[in-house]
Amino acid sequence: MKLKLQQAILILSLFVCITNCKNEKKGTMANSMVKTEEPKGKDNVAFQWAFMALEGTANDTDKFKPRPTVTSRFLGLIFTSMFDAWTRFDAKAVPLYLKDVERQPENKHTLKNKEIAVSYAAYRALCEYYYSDSTLFKNKMLALGLDPDNTSLDPTTPEGIGNLAAKSVIDARRHDGSNQYGDVEGSMGKPYFDYTGYTPVNDADNMVDINRWQPKYFSDGQGGKFAPGCLTPYWQKVKPLLLETADQFRPGPPPMIGSEQLKQEVKEVIELQANLTPENKALVEFMRDGPKSVQQAGHWLKFAQDVSLRDNHTLDEDVKMYFLIESVAMDGFIACWDSKMHYDFARPYALVHKYYQDQVIEAWGGPDKGMMKMKGQEWRPYSPDTFLCPPFPSYVSGHSTISGGCAEALKLFTGDDTFGVSVELVPGALTEPNNVDDPVVLEFPTFTQTGEMAGISRVMGGYHIQADNIEGLNLGRHVARYNYKKYLELIGESDENM
Repeated sequence: MKLKLQQAILILSLFVCITNCKNEKKGTMANSMVKTEEPKGKDNVAFQWAFMALEGTANDTDKFKPRPTVTSRFLGLIFTSMFDAWTRFDAKAVPLYLKDVERQPENKHTLKNKEIAVSYAAYRALCEYYYSDSTLFKNKMLALGLDPDNTSLDPTTPEGIGNLAAKSVIDARRHDGSNQYGDVEGSMGKPYFDYTGYTPVNDADNMVDINRWQPKYFSDGQGGKFAPGCLTPYWQKVKPLLLETADQFRPGPPPMIGSEQLKQEVKEVIELQANLTPENKALVEFMRDGPKSVQQAGHWLKFAQDVSLRDNHTLDEDVKMYFLIESVAMDGFIACWDSKMHYDFARPYALVHKYYQDQVIEAWGGPDKGMMKMKGQEWRPYSPDTFLCPPFPSYVSGHSTISGGCAEALKLFTGDDTFGVSVELVPGALTEPNNVDDPVVLEFPTFTQTGEMAGISRVMGGYHIQADNIEGLNLGRHVARYNYKKYLELIGESDENM
């Protein structure tokens, strides 16, 4: 009897031990699954490299001053490099520039391989276009546990594919019309030098044709003044990323002097400025983007990151979204510059002076002056003395083109117009810091409304008339819809639901 009892106890002990071991194993597996869940939102590697791209953009602006055309190309090519590398680890997607690199076997389509390939592509492209920040990007690679000195071009490894993707993009775009290296004939070795010989009809002191753009004097911040020349007046010659040609969606001409439309739109600019609310001022400043600017291509990259955070994007989703958005920004600027340089149209700065010469109007007098009575020829945009208005022709608005386009691209990508982002700002902080208002909150309920708010802010600020804005929004949307179809082809999807 005693022996049987001992045997029973032993059997029971073994059963409990086996059961506990199984439960522990299940628990370990469950914990392992939690730990290896795919990183989303700010934790995915594509999001992190987008953040690094924004840092590089901000630093580039600090060093070279705003150059939105150049910035849009940098960001477009950085995210094309990442996209091309990623396609080799996807079942259907095809690259734009990466050639002669086979799609990897399905068993290699792992998150780790994608992270490595995308990181090397991002790193190499960032070091090419934002070379001053190469140490910043190197440290990011090290933080990810990757060797920044690995320059392998082995098309069977994720490191090699990433390096090859960036190299393919850089090589393909080396002579794309941007004059990045200052090696276009007549450039005298100066990067981004105007090789077309553009000269404005009007100079800063003499108005020859009021319908045409005139450079304006800015303060140099040290008691002097200067009139900046036209920014990249050849940009319409840059090869688009997905568009066929720069003039593919060129709008019709702007309203000219003598037309009722132009008369009413100039009047609207004056009235909007005279009635700026604190919310209006905050919107003008937010969309202008102020210090540490990332310009429109970067601004909409920030908005895209808001979508990633909201929707918990994976690496795959972010790689695709950033590529689409930045292709629209890059091509949008090329198309916008085609219109700007084709029409060479005047800005409100000159038009208000023409229409309201010697008439007393209510307008903003400048920092520390607020709204006041003045003669029409004294009118100025709601902008700091050191950057009174953008130094290039007006029609169409770059902000409107890129904002209309990127808003449309985000709507198409997500399948919904809902955005839902808000920001709190101090009105006047960037324009009249000694005369600020209480903080306000700007709401951006939909992508479309956000794009339109960006566009109208440029009319409120006095940089554009309404025609510049409306036709810019339309141009951007045309670019977005065209690029979205091309994007769907690249990822192996149809456009039946567009």
